[in-house]
Amino acid sequence: MTIPTSYANWSREELVARLRQLEGAGSASGSKSRASDKDFDFAAYPKRKIALKFCYSGWDYGGLAFQEGHTVLPTVENVLFDALARTKLVDPAKGFEGCGWERCGRTDRGVSSAGQVVSLWVRSALEQPDGPSYLPPERSTVTVAPDPTTADSQDAGVAEDDPGTLFATGTPADSPAVPSRRRPELQYVSMLNRVLPMTIRILAWSPVSADFSSRFACKYRHYKYFFTSHGLDVGRMRDGARRLLGEHDFRNLCKLDPAKQITSFKRRILRAEISSVDGRPSDQETGEDLYVFDLVGTAFLYNQVRHIVAVLFLIGTGLEHPSVITSLVNADPNNPYPAFQEGEPVPEVVDTKPEYQMADPLPLMLWECAYDDKDVSWRVTNGDSDSNEEQRAGPNGSSNVIHQLHSIHTRSRIYTAMNAQFLSAAQRYVSPPPSVLPLSRTGIDPTSHNSLLDIPLGGGTYRHTTKYIPLLQRKRLEHVDIVNQRWREGKGLRREARKLLVDPDADE
Repeated sequence: MTIPTSYANWSREELVARLRQLEGAGSASGSKSRASDKDFDFAAYPKRKIALKFCYSGWDYGGLAFQEGHTVLPTVENVLFDALARTKLVDPAKGFEGCGWERCGRTDRGVSSAGQVVSLWVRSALEQPDGPSYLPPERSTVTVAPDPTTADSQDAGVAEDDPGTLFATGTPADSPAVPSRRRPELQYVSMLNRVLPMTIRILAWSPVSADFSSRFACKYRHYKYFFTSHGLDVGRMRDGARRLLGEHDFRNLCKLDPAKQITSFKRRILRAEISSVDGRPSDQETGEDLYVFDLVGTAFLYNQVRHIVAVLFLIGTGLEHPSVITSLVNADPNNPYPAFQEGEPVPEVVDTKPEYQMADPLPLMLWECAYDDKDVSWRVTNGDSDSNEEQRAGPNGSSNVIHQLHSIHTRSRIYTAMNAQFLSAAQRYVSPPPSVLPLSRTGIDPTSHNSLLDIPLGGGTYRHTTKYIPLLQRKRLEHVDIVNQRWREGKGLRREARKLLVDPDADE
Protein backbone atom coordinates (compact mmCIF):
# COMPACT_ATOMS: atom_id res chain seq x y z
CA MET A 1 0.00 0.00 0.00
CA THR A 2 1.23 3.49 -0.81
CA ILE A 3 1.31 6.08 1.93
CA PRO A 4 1.73 9.58 0.46
CA THR A 5 3.51 12.28 2.41
CA SER A 6 0.88 14.73 3.66
CA TYR A 7 0.91 18.16 5.26
CA ALA A 8 -2.18 17.25 7.32
CA ASN A 9 -0.17 16.13 10.34
CA TRP A 10 2.45 18.91 10.28
CA SER A 11 2.61 21.34 13.19
CA ARG A 12 2.11 25.09 12.70
CA GLU A 13 5.82 25.73 13.14
CA GLU A 14 6.72 23.12 10.53
CA LEU A 15 4.23 24.55 8.01
CA VAL A 16 5.58 28.08 8.49
CA ALA A 17 9.17 26.85 8.03
CA ARG A 18 8.15 25.01 4.87
CA LEU A 19 6.43 28.09 3.42
CA ARG A 20 9.49 30.21 4.10
CA GLN A 21 11.68 27.63 2.44
CA LEU A 22 9.48 27.55 -0.67
CA GLU A 23 9.38 31.33 -0.83
CA GLY A 24 13.17 31.46 -0.62
CA ALA A 25 13.53 28.88 -3.36
CA GLY A 26 11.13 30.76 -5.62
CA SER A 27 12.95 34.08 -5.25
CA ALA A 28 16.37 32.67 -6.17
CA SER A 29 16.86 33.48 -9.87
CA GLY A 30 18.49 30.94 -12.10
CA SER A 31 18.82 28.37 -9.33
CA LYS A 32 18.77 24.75 -10.32
CA SER A 33 16.72 22.04 -8.66
CA ARG A 34 18.52 20.61 -5.70
CA ALA A 35 19.34 16.92 -5.57
CA SER A 36 17.20 16.60 -2.45
CA ASP A 37 14.16 17.65 -4.51
CA LYS A 38 14.73 14.80 -6.94
CA ASP A 39 13.51 11.28 -6.42
CA PHE A 40 15.49 9.64 -3.66
CA ASP A 41 17.17 6.43 -4.79
CA PHE A 42 16.58 4.11 -1.84
CA ALA A 43 18.21 1.22 -3.69
CA ALA A 44 21.57 3.00 -3.48
CA TYR A 45 21.74 2.79 0.29
CA PRO A 46 22.03 -0.11 2.72
CA LYS A 47 19.23 -1.04 5.09
CA ARG A 48 19.10 -2.51 8.55
CA LYS A 49 16.33 -3.82 10.74
CA ILE A 50 15.66 -1.90 13.94
CA ALA A 51 13.06 -1.60 16.68
CA LEU A 52 11.71 1.80 17.71
CA LYS A 53 10.34 2.49 21.18
CA PHE A 54 8.08 5.53 21.41
CA CYS A 55 5.38 7.22 23.49
CA TYR A 56 2.25 9.04 22.35
CA SER A 57 -0.75 10.87 23.77
CA GLY A 58 -3.70 8.79 22.64
CA TRP A 59 -6.34 11.48 23.10
CA ASP A 60 -4.94 13.33 20.07
CA TYR A 61 -5.24 10.33 17.71
CA GLY A 62 -7.80 7.98 16.28
CA GLY A 63 -5.94 4.94 17.54
CA LEU A 64 -2.53 3.45 16.79
CA ALA A 65 -3.11 1.40 13.65
CA PHE A 66 -2.89 2.84 10.13
CA GLN A 67 -6.24 3.60 8.51
CA GLU A 68 -6.87 4.04 4.80
CA GLY A 69 -8.83 7.03 3.58
CA HIS A 70 -9.97 10.08 5.55
CA THR A 71 -10.22 9.84 9.34
CA VAL A 72 -11.56 12.40 11.82
CA LEU A 73 -8.29 12.16 13.76
CA PRO A 74 -4.95 10.96 12.39
CA THR A 75 -3.64 7.63 13.61
CA VAL A 76 -0.27 7.27 15.32
CA GLU A 77 1.08 4.93 12.65
CA ASN A 78 0.05 7.31 9.87
CA VAL A 79 1.97 10.16 11.50
CA LEU A 80 4.99 8.01 12.37
CA PHE A 81 5.24 6.54 8.88
CA ASP A 82 4.97 10.02 7.40
CA ALA A 83 7.94 11.09 9.57
CA LEU A 84 9.95 8.06 8.46
CA ALA A 85 9.21 8.92 4.84
CA ARG A 86 10.13 12.59 5.28
CA THR A 87 13.48 11.65 6.80
CA LYS A 88 14.08 9.23 3.92
CA LEU A 89 14.36 6.29 6.29
CA VAL A 90 11.70 4.28 4.44
CA ASP A 91 10.39 4.33 0.89
CA PRO A 92 6.85 5.80 1.00
CA ALA A 93 6.00 4.19 -2.34
CA LYS A 94 6.40 0.71 -0.83
CA GLY A 95 4.29 1.48 2.23
CA PHE A 96 4.15 -0.49 5.46
CA GLU A 97 4.59 -3.87 3.80
CA GLY A 98 7.68 -2.72 1.95
CA CYS A 99 9.58 -2.00 5.17
CA GLY A 100 8.34 -5.09 7.05
CA TRP A 101 6.37 -3.04 9.60
CA GLU A 102 5.25 -4.84 12.76
CA ARG A 103 3.76 -3.39 15.95
CA CYS A 104 3.85 -4.93 19.41
CA GLY A 105 0.27 -4.20 20.42
CA ARG A 106 -2.63 -2.25 19.00
CA THR A 107 -4.23 0.54 21.05
CA ASP A 108 -7.64 2.07 20.39
CA ARG A 109 -8.68 5.66 19.98
CA GLY A 110 -7.89 7.67 23.10
CA VAL A 111 -5.48 5.09 24.57
CA SER A 112 -1.90 6.27 25.16
CA SER A 113 1.43 4.50 25.40
CA ALA A 114 4.74 5.15 27.13
CA GLY A 115 6.51 2.15 25.59
CA GLN A 116 5.00 1.06 22.27
CA VAL A 117 7.41 -0.80 19.96
CA VAL A 118 7.50 -1.28 16.19
CA SER A 119 10.08 -3.15 14.14
CA LEU A 120 10.98 -2.37 10.53
CA TRP A 121 13.75 -2.05 7.93
CA VAL A 122 15.20 1.45 7.58
CA ARG A 123 17.96 3.20 5.67
CA SER A 124 21.42 2.91 7.21
CA ALA A 125 24.58 5.02 6.91
CA LEU A 126 26.94 2.09 7.52
CA GLU A 127 29.28 0.99 4.75
CA GLN A 128 29.72 -2.51 6.13
CA PRO A 129 27.67 -4.94 8.19
CA ASP A 130 27.16 -3.91 11.79
CA GLY A 131 24.76 -5.52 14.20
CA PRO A 132 22.48 -8.52 13.77
CA SER A 133 20.84 -7.51 10.45
CA TYR A 134 22.11 -5.62 7.44
CA LEU A 135 21.24 -5.42 3.74
CA PRO A 136 23.79 -3.89 1.33
CA PRO A 137 22.61 -1.40 -1.31
CA GLU A 138 20.78 -3.02 -4.21
CA ARG A 139 22.94 -1.05 -6.62
CA SER A 140 25.81 1.43 -6.49
CA THR A 141 25.25 4.85 -8.00
CA VAL A 142 27.10 8.11 -8.33
CA THR A 143 25.02 10.55 -6.36
CA VAL A 144 25.39 14.29 -5.95
CA ALA A 145 25.23 15.16 -2.28
CA PRO A 146 22.21 17.30 -1.31
CA ASP A 147 22.85 20.78 0.01
CA PRO A 148 23.24 20.24 3.79
CA THR A 149 22.03 23.78 4.57
CA THR A 150 18.50 23.20 3.32
CA ALA A 151 15.55 22.17 5.47
CA ASP A 152 14.79 19.29 3.12
CA SER A 153 18.23 17.78 3.53
CA GLN A 154 17.88 18.02 7.29
CA ASP A 155 14.56 16.23 7.09
CA ALA A 156 16.22 13.57 5.00
CA GLY A 157 18.88 13.04 7.62
CA VAL A 158 21.65 14.33 5.38
CA ALA A 159 22.47 17.58 7.17
CA GLU A 160 24.90 15.67 9.35
CA ASP A 161 25.25 12.33 7.56
CA ASP A 162 25.24 13.37 3.88
CA PRO A 163 24.26 9.88 2.59
CA GLY A 164 24.60 11.03 -1.00
CA THR A 165 28.39 10.70 -0.75
CA LEU A 166 28.44 7.28 0.84
CA PHE A 167 28.56 5.22 -2.36
CA ALA A 168 29.96 7.61 -4.95
CA THR A 169 32.35 5.57 -7.08
CA GLY A 170 35.70 6.59 -8.44
CA THR A 171 38.44 8.88 -7.13
CA PRO A 172 40.26 11.47 -9.28
CA ALA A 173 43.81 10.34 -10.04
CA ASP A 174 45.34 13.57 -8.83
CA SER A 175 43.48 13.52 -5.54
CA PRO A 176 45.57 12.75 -2.45
CA ALA A 177 44.71 9.59 -0.59
CA VAL A 178 42.34 10.32 2.26
CA PRO A 179 42.34 7.94 5.21
CA SER A 180 39.02 6.13 5.40
CA ARG A 181 36.89 6.94 8.41
CA ARG A 182 34.07 4.72 9.48
CA ARG A 183 30.88 6.72 9.24
CA PRO A 184 28.57 6.73 12.26
CA GLU A 185 25.06 5.40 12.05
CA LEU A 186 22.14 7.75 11.46
CA GLN A 187 20.72 9.46 14.54
CA TYR A 188 17.33 7.79 14.31
CA VAL A 189 15.88 9.23 17.52
CA SER A 190 16.70 12.89 16.93
CA MET A 191 15.98 12.72 13.19
CA LEU A 192 12.44 11.51 13.79
CA ASN A 193 11.74 13.72 16.81
CA ARG A 194 12.64 16.77 14.73
CA VAL A 195 9.72 16.16 12.38
CA LEU A 196 7.21 14.42 14.65
CA PRO A 197 4.59 16.37 16.62
CA MET A 198 5.26 16.73 20.34
CA THR A 199 2.46 14.25 21.07
CA ILE A 200 4.67 11.46 19.65
CA ARG A 201 8.23 11.06 20.95
CA ILE A 202 10.77 8.45 19.92
CA LEU A 203 12.45 7.26 23.13
CA ALA A 204 15.05 4.79 21.87
CA TRP A 205 16.00 2.42 19.07
CA SER A 206 17.68 -0.96 18.95
CA PRO A 207 19.34 -3.05 16.25
CA VAL A 208 17.49 -6.35 15.92
CA SER A 209 17.86 -9.56 13.95
CA ALA A 210 16.28 -10.01 10.55
CA ASP A 211 13.66 -12.39 11.94
CA PHE A 212 12.81 -10.23 14.98
CA SER A 213 9.08 -9.56 15.45
CA SER A 214 8.05 -6.78 17.80
CA ARG A 215 4.76 -8.60 18.29
CA PHE A 216 5.80 -12.22 18.79
CA ALA A 217 9.10 -11.58 20.59
CA CYS A 218 7.33 -9.62 23.34
CA LYS A 219 7.56 -11.44 26.69
CA TYR A 220 4.77 -9.50 28.39
CA ARG A 221 2.75 -6.30 28.13
CA HIS A 222 2.16 -3.92 31.01
CA TYR A 223 -0.90 -1.65 31.09
CA LYS A 224 -1.70 1.14 33.52
CA TYR A 225 -5.14 2.59 34.20
CA PHE A 226 -5.40 5.78 36.29
CA PHE A 227 -8.45 6.72 38.36
CA THR A 228 -9.50 8.71 41.42
CA SER A 229 -11.10 7.26 44.54
CA HIS A 230 -14.29 9.32 44.08
CA GLY A 231 -17.22 7.06 44.99
CA LEU A 232 -15.02 3.97 45.20
CA ASP A 233 -13.87 1.56 47.88
CA VAL A 234 -10.34 0.76 46.68
CA GLY A 235 -10.00 -2.14 49.12
CA ARG A 236 -12.87 -3.98 47.44
CA MET A 237 -11.33 -3.31 44.04
CA ARG A 238 -8.06 -4.85 45.19
CA ASP A 239 -9.97 -7.95 46.29
CA GLY A 240 -11.44 -8.22 42.80
CA ALA A 241 -8.12 -7.60 41.08
CA ARG A 242 -6.26 -10.41 42.82
CA ARG A 243 -8.76 -12.91 41.37
CA LEU A 244 -7.40 -12.14 37.91
CA LEU A 245 -3.98 -13.66 38.55
CA GLY A 246 -3.10 -16.81 36.65
CA GLU A 247 -4.53 -18.26 33.45
CA HIS A 248 -8.26 -17.79 32.90
CA ASP A 249 -10.85 -17.69 30.15
CA PHE A 250 -11.54 -13.97 29.60
CA ARG A 251 -14.33 -14.23 27.03
CA ASN A 252 -16.64 -12.30 29.38
CA LEU A 253 -14.07 -9.58 29.94
CA CYS A 254 -13.31 -8.52 26.38
CA LYS A 255 -14.96 -7.41 23.16
CA LEU A 256 -15.53 -10.16 20.65
CA ASP A 257 -14.24 -9.53 17.13
CA PRO A 258 -15.62 -12.34 14.93
CA ALA A 259 -13.30 -11.33 12.07
CA LYS A 260 -10.41 -12.73 14.13
CA GLN A 261 -12.23 -16.06 14.63
CA ILE A 262 -10.77 -16.53 18.12
CA THR A 263 -11.71 -19.85 19.70
CA SER A 264 -9.47 -19.80 22.77
CA PHE A 265 -9.88 -16.89 25.20
CA LYS A 266 -7.40 -18.09 27.79
CA ARG A 267 -4.80 -15.50 28.79
CA ARG A 268 -2.27 -15.40 31.63
CA ILE A 269 -2.17 -12.45 34.03
CA LEU A 270 1.15 -12.02 35.85
CA ARG A 271 0.31 -8.97 37.97
CA ALA A 272 -2.88 -7.15 38.95
CA GLU A 273 -2.32 -4.46 41.59
CA ILE A 274 -3.87 -1.15 42.62
CA SER A 275 -1.63 1.43 44.28
CA SER A 276 -1.47 5.12 45.03
CA VAL A 277 0.29 7.13 42.31
CA ASP A 278 3.76 7.94 43.64
CA GLY A 279 2.38 8.04 47.18
CA ARG A 280 0.85 11.44 46.51
CA PRO A 281 -1.49 12.95 49.15
CA SER A 282 -5.19 13.47 48.54
CA ASP A 283 -6.25 16.31 46.28
CA GLN A 284 -6.79 19.32 48.53
CA GLU A 285 -9.88 20.47 46.65
CA THR A 286 -11.74 17.15 46.38
CA GLY A 287 -10.18 15.00 49.09
CA GLU A 288 -9.66 12.24 46.52
CA ASP A 289 -6.61 10.08 45.96
CA LEU A 290 -5.17 9.24 42.55
CA TYR A 291 -4.62 5.52 41.96
CA VAL A 292 -3.20 3.35 39.22
CA PHE A 293 -4.22 -0.18 38.29
CA ASP A 294 -1.20 -2.12 37.00
CA LEU A 295 -2.08 -5.09 34.82
CA VAL A 296 0.67 -7.29 33.36
CA GLY A 297 0.03 -10.25 31.10
CA THR A 298 1.67 -12.32 28.41
CA ALA A 299 -1.07 -11.33 25.93
CA PHE A 300 -4.41 -9.54 25.93
CA LEU A 301 -7.73 -9.80 24.12
CA TYR A 302 -9.54 -6.96 22.35
CA ASN A 303 -10.51 -4.26 24.93
CA GLN A 304 -9.73 -6.70 27.75
CA VAL A 305 -8.22 -4.10 30.09
CA ARG A 306 -11.12 -1.66 29.76
CA HIS A 307 -13.65 -4.42 30.44
CA ILE A 308 -11.75 -5.52 33.54
CA VAL A 309 -11.57 -1.94 34.86
CA ALA A 310 -15.32 -1.43 34.28
CA VAL A 311 -16.13 -4.45 36.47
CA LEU A 312 -13.63 -3.31 39.11
CA PHE A 313 -15.46 0.03 39.25
CA LEU A 314 -18.75 -1.80 39.86
CA ILE A 315 -17.04 -3.69 42.69
CA GLY A 316 -15.57 -0.48 44.09
CA THR A 317 -18.97 1.22 44.22
CA GLY A 318 -20.35 -1.71 46.22
CA LEU A 319 -22.87 -2.59 43.49
CA GLU A 320 -21.06 -5.89 42.87
CA HIS A 321 -19.21 -8.29 45.15
CA PRO A 322 -15.54 -9.05 44.31
CA SER A 323 -16.59 -12.65 43.64
CA VAL A 324 -18.22 -11.49 40.39
CA ILE A 325 -14.73 -11.59 38.85
CA THR A 326 -14.44 -15.28 39.76
CA SER A 327 -17.80 -15.95 38.11
CA LEU A 328 -16.94 -14.06 34.93
CA VAL A 329 -13.74 -16.09 34.37
CA ASN A 330 -15.59 -19.33 35.26
CA ALA A 331 -16.59 -19.89 31.63
CA ASP A 332 -16.07 -23.61 31.08
CA PRO A 333 -19.02 -25.79 32.25
CA ASN A 334 -16.81 -28.88 31.99
CA ASN A 335 -14.18 -27.46 34.37
CA PRO A 336 -16.04 -25.25 36.84
CA TYR A 337 -14.18 -23.23 39.46
CA PRO A 338 -14.54 -23.89 43.18
CA ALA A 339 -15.16 -21.04 45.63
CA PHE A 340 -12.28 -18.57 45.51
CA GLN A 341 -11.92 -18.51 49.29
CA GLU A 342 -13.57 -20.01 52.34
CA GLY A 343 -16.99 -18.58 53.12
CA GLU A 344 -17.84 -17.72 49.53
CA PRO A 345 -20.44 -19.68 47.52
CA VAL A 346 -19.41 -21.73 44.50
CA PRO A 347 -19.19 -19.26 41.59
CA GLU A 348 -21.75 -19.35 38.84
CA VAL A 349 -20.64 -20.69 35.47
CA VAL A 350 -20.89 -17.83 32.95
CA ASP A 351 -20.23 -19.03 29.40
CA THR A 352 -21.90 -16.06 27.68
CA LYS A 353 -21.07 -12.42 28.34
CA PRO A 354 -23.51 -10.16 30.22
CA GLU A 355 -24.17 -6.74 28.71
CA TYR A 356 -22.21 -3.90 30.31
CA GLN A 357 -20.29 -0.79 29.27
CA MET A 358 -16.49 -0.87 29.25
CA ALA A 359 -14.34 1.82 30.88
CA ASP A 360 -13.30 5.07 29.21
CA PRO A 361 -10.07 4.89 27.12
CA LEU A 362 -8.54 8.20 28.29
CA PRO A 363 -6.81 6.94 31.48
CA LEU A 364 -5.44 3.78 29.83
CA MET A 365 -1.76 3.52 28.93
CA LEU A 366 0.34 0.77 27.43
CA TRP A 367 3.28 1.23 29.78
CA GLU A 368 5.77 -1.37 28.63
CA CYS A 369 6.40 -4.00 25.98
CA ALA A 370 9.09 -6.25 27.46
CA TYR A 371 11.74 -8.15 25.50
CA ASP A 372 14.64 -10.44 26.27
CA ASP A 373 17.98 -8.64 26.58
CA LYS A 374 19.42 -10.87 23.88
CA ASP A 375 16.82 -9.57 21.40
CA VAL A 376 17.08 -5.80 21.97
CA SER A 377 19.66 -3.30 23.16
CA TRP A 378 17.94 0.07 23.56
CA ARG A 379 19.94 3.22 22.83
CA VAL A 380 19.28 6.89 22.12
CA THR A 381 22.30 7.88 20.00
CA ASN A 382 24.45 5.82 17.66
CA GLY A 383 27.20 5.64 20.27
CA ASP A 384 29.63 7.77 18.28
CA SER A 385 31.74 9.80 20.72
CA ASP A 386 32.04 12.72 18.28
CA SER A 387 28.30 13.11 17.97
CA ASN A 388 26.55 15.89 19.85
CA GLU A 389 23.29 15.44 18.01
CA GLU A 390 21.21 15.12 21.15
CA GLN A 391 22.32 18.58 22.26
CA ARG A 392 21.11 20.30 19.12
CA ALA A 393 17.78 22.08 18.88
CA GLY A 394 15.20 21.32 16.22
CA PRO A 395 11.92 22.98 15.21
CA ASN A 396 10.21 21.48 18.24
CA GLY A 397 12.68 23.03 20.70
CA SER A 398 15.45 21.12 22.41
CA SER A 399 16.13 17.77 20.79
CA ASN A 400 16.59 16.23 24.24
CA VAL A 401 13.43 14.23 24.79
CA ILE A 402 13.62 14.69 28.57
CA HIS A 403 13.46 18.46 28.17
CA GLN A 404 10.53 18.12 25.81
CA LEU A 405 8.51 15.78 28.03
CA HIS A 406 9.32 17.80 31.14
CA SER A 407 7.91 20.87 29.42
CA ILE A 408 4.70 18.99 28.57
CA HIS A 409 4.43 17.71 32.14
CA THR A 410 4.91 21.21 33.57
CA ARG A 411 2.14 22.63 31.41
CA SER A 412 -0.21 19.80 32.37
CA ARG A 413 0.42 20.47 36.06
CA ILE A 414 -0.48 24.12 35.53
CA TYR A 415 -3.67 23.11 33.70
CA THR A 416 -4.55 20.81 36.62
CA ALA A 417 -3.97 23.58 39.17
CA MET A 418 -6.11 26.01 37.19
CA ASN A 419 -8.95 23.51 36.76
CA ALA A 420 -8.87 22.91 40.53
CA GLN A 421 -9.34 26.64 41.03
CA PHE A 422 -12.34 26.63 38.70
CA LEU A 423 -13.85 23.83 40.79
CA SER A 424 -13.12 25.71 44.01
CA ALA A 425 -14.75 28.87 42.64
CA ALA A 426 -17.89 26.97 41.62
CA GLN A 427 -18.19 25.31 45.04
CA ARG A 428 -18.56 28.74 46.64
CA TYR A 429 -21.99 28.95 45.03
CA VAL A 430 -23.05 25.37 44.27
CA SER A 431 -22.91 22.48 46.73
CA PRO A 432 -21.76 19.13 45.34
CA PRO A 433 -24.63 16.63 44.98
CA PRO A 434 -24.82 13.93 47.66
CA SER A 435 -23.56 10.50 46.63
CA VAL A 436 -24.62 7.11 47.92
CA LEU A 437 -21.44 5.51 46.57
CA PRO A 438 -19.54 3.56 47.65
CA LEU A 439 -22.28 1.57 49.35
CA SER A 440 -19.71 -0.08 51.63
CA ARG A 441 -19.19 3.30 53.31
CA THR A 442 -22.57 5.03 53.09
CA GLY A 443 -24.64 1.96 53.94
CA ILE A 444 -27.49 3.36 51.83
CA ASP A 445 -29.72 0.99 49.90
CA PRO A 446 -30.18 2.73 46.53
CA THR A 447 -33.24 0.65 45.66
CA SER A 448 -35.17 1.89 48.71
CA HIS A 449 -34.22 5.54 48.26
CA ASN A 450 -34.65 5.67 44.47
CA SER A 451 -31.26 7.36 44.45
CA LEU A 452 -29.43 8.57 41.36
CA LEU A 453 -26.35 6.41 40.89
CA ASP A 454 -23.28 7.94 39.24
CA ILE A 455 -21.43 4.79 38.22
CA PRO A 456 -17.82 5.69 37.27
CA LEU A 457 -16.52 4.68 33.87
CA GLY A 458 -13.09 6.29 34.26
CA GLY A 459 -11.62 9.53 33.02
CA GLY A 460 -14.24 11.64 34.78
CA THR A 461 -17.15 9.99 32.93
CA TYR A 462 -20.18 8.35 34.58
CA ARG A 463 -23.25 6.33 33.75
CA HIS A 464 -26.28 7.80 35.47
CA THR A 465 -29.10 5.47 36.49
CA THR A 466 -31.75 5.10 39.19
CA LYS A 467 -32.11 1.36 38.69
CA TYR A 468 -29.14 -0.97 38.86
CA ILE A 469 -29.39 -4.53 37.55
CA PRO A 470 -26.77 -6.92 38.99
CA LEU A 471 -24.24 -7.97 36.37
CA LEU A 472 -25.03 -11.70 36.37
CA GLN A 473 -28.77 -11.00 36.04
CA ARG A 474 -28.42 -8.96 32.87
CA LYS A 475 -29.18 -10.00 29.31
CA ARG A 476 -26.48 -12.25 27.90
CA LEU A 477 -24.84 -11.98 24.50
CA GLU A 478 -24.73 -14.92 22.11
CA HIS A 479 -22.15 -17.64 22.59
CA VAL A 480 -18.88 -16.93 20.81
CA ASP A 481 -19.24 -20.09 18.67
CA ILE A 482 -22.52 -18.78 17.24
CA VAL A 483 -21.06 -15.32 16.57
CA ASN A 484 -18.00 -16.79 14.84
CA GLN A 485 -20.10 -19.12 12.68
CA ARG A 486 -22.43 -16.28 11.59
CA TRP A 487 -19.43 -14.22 10.53
CA ARG A 488 -17.90 -17.11 8.57
CA GLU A 489 -21.17 -17.72 6.71
CA GLY A 490 -21.79 -14.02 6.08
CA LYS A 491 -19.10 -11.38 5.94
CA GLY A 492 -16.28 -13.93 5.94
CA LEU A 493 -17.73 -15.76 2.95
CA ARG A 494 -18.20 -12.50 1.04
CA ARG A 495 -14.63 -11.49 1.86
CA GLU A 496 -13.26 -14.74 0.44
CA ALA A 497 -15.37 -14.28 -2.68
CA ARG A 498 -13.88 -10.81 -3.24
CA LYS A 499 -10.38 -12.26 -2.85
CA LEU A 500 -11.11 -14.88 -5.53
CA LEU A 501 -12.33 -12.19 -7.92
CA VAL A 502 -9.02 -10.37 -7.53
CA ASP A 503 -6.85 -13.51 -7.52
CA PRO A 504 -8.59 -16.66 -8.85
CA ASP A 505 -5.57 -18.81 -7.89
CA ALA A 506 -5.48 -17.61 -4.27
CA ASP A 507 -6.52 -20.99 -2.81
CA GLU A 508 -4.36 -23.12 -5.09
